[in-house]
Amino acid sequence: MAMEFESSYEIAATADFIHTHNVSRVALQFPDHLLKDSTRVVAALRKRLEDFDGKGKDVGLFVMADTTYGSCCVDEVGASRINADCVIHYGHACLSLTTTLPAFFVFGKAPISVNDCVEAISNYALTYSKPIMVLFGLEYAHSIDQIKKAVLEASKSWRSDLKSEILFADVSSSVLFPSKDIQNSNELQEPARGCNGHGSSFGGSDTTTRYNVGGLAWNLPVGKIMEDNFIFWIGPDNSAFANTVLTFNACEIVRYDANENQMVTDLSQQRRILKRRYYLVERAKDANIVGILVGTLGVAGYLRIIHQMKELITGAGKKAYTLVMGRPNPAKLANFPECDVFIYVSCAQTALLDSKDYLAPVITPFEATIAFSRGSQWTGDYVMEFQNLINLPPVEVGNKADEARFSFLQGGYIEDVDNQENDEEEKEALALVNATEKALQLRNNSNSLVKGNARSGAEFFAGRSYQGLNMDPENSSPEPYLKGRRGRASMYEDERSRHETS
Repeated sequence: MAMEFESSYEIAATADFIHTHNVSRVALQFPDHLLKDSTRVVAALRKRLEDFDGKGKDVGLFVMADTTYGSCCVDEVGASRINADCVIHYGHACLSLTTTLPAFFVFGKAPISVNDCVEAISNYALTYSKPIMVLFGLEYAHSIDQIKKAVLEASKSWRSDLKSEILFADVSSSVLFPSKDIQNSNELQEPARGCNGHGSSFGGSDTTTRYNVGGLAWNLPVGKIMEDNFIFWIGPDNSAFANTVLTFNACEIVRYDANENQMVTDLSQQRRILKRRYYLVERAKDANIVGILVGTLGVAGYLRIIHQMKELITGAGKKAYTLVMGRPNPAKLANFPECDVFIYVSCAQTALLDSKDYLAPVITPFEATIAFSRGSQWTGDYVMEFQNLINLPPVEVGNKADEARFSFLQGGYIEDVDNQENDEEEKEALALVNATEKALQLRNNSNSLVKGNARSGAEFFAGRSYQGLNMDPENSSPEPYLKGRRGRASMYEDERSRHETS
């Protein structure tokens, strides 16, 4: 039992990483459902580290929980509070590149019936003529080598009936080092721990094209595209699978549910997500005020994409505000009713927020690029990783910024007025707003994004009927203060005294 536990949490490999890189302060990041095993993991790691010349006693192991942002990302903010030298990340991971700290990933080992999975793959290989690309959740990486060997053995018996080639992706890396330059980030990754029997950098070559999604990577010959392949996904219907479906939405995809040992071929729900995203793009085009939600402080390149989004928004004649918050929800975003739309800057697997319950839609940087770049068109291609958008060439719009734009939601042509006004114009606008409150009424129609005529947060705030506690400018003398109640709300001290005297 102890051996199974150490194998599941890769105690030996983790201790070897800590020892090899000579780190003294290690942050162990656990998702909530694995936190119950944290003490056993620390004890097992401590015992294993002490075997390395007795130096393991000097290594500080710190357990982190309740991450600031999504648990799939490395919590560099939390690790920095204890001055950690590296992070050991446990559980589901998106493998987003880190900014300041190296990270070692322990994906876990979810159970799977290898024979049933091989049989399912074989059935499709005997039916479809397209090459089959096998992708999987990282928690099944430990069994992929065994599945691959079993498929190769089975293919020998029905080679004459084989209609398609079977390809397997590999884990791009189980160790990430800080990326200072997104363009050279591939060179900063160590090879994966051989889930296909060997390490691979997946750098591509003159004869191959590199593909990657959700921590998986593979090569296809030059001239071949993913649309030529049939995708066989092994794993649950989670964020990693949704990421794959949207990224390769032109491919035919089936999913093998390892928990139920059955195939799932009806992906209509996932396909509807893409239609919903297109609708949100059209809504975003009519926005005047845009909030940029910072959903990560660790994923490499987040500052550059925020700066790029600001330039995009202001270039489209709209007002941008940057908001930093952990795990957005409808209540938090309701505090910013002036924002017509929010752009969520986060990792690929947490970027898609179901904003049906929100007052304003939440879109991704890719969707914002389409919405706010005049002349851009929705082609069906979808980009989840915001790193792929960094340093994209700007859209040449010429004089189109002065032309009217057709709004599908409003059913007519509208003009995007530049909101970068000078001080005098802003004062006149605020004076006009203060004189006419009705011009800034918040429409209850959920399909409308135009909150009156407000083109900035200041204008919106000026037109609200309640603006907080206003000070009297004619009386600046301080008022005397009064002592308030003391104690707990359930029983203040003065209430207790009255109860005792009665």
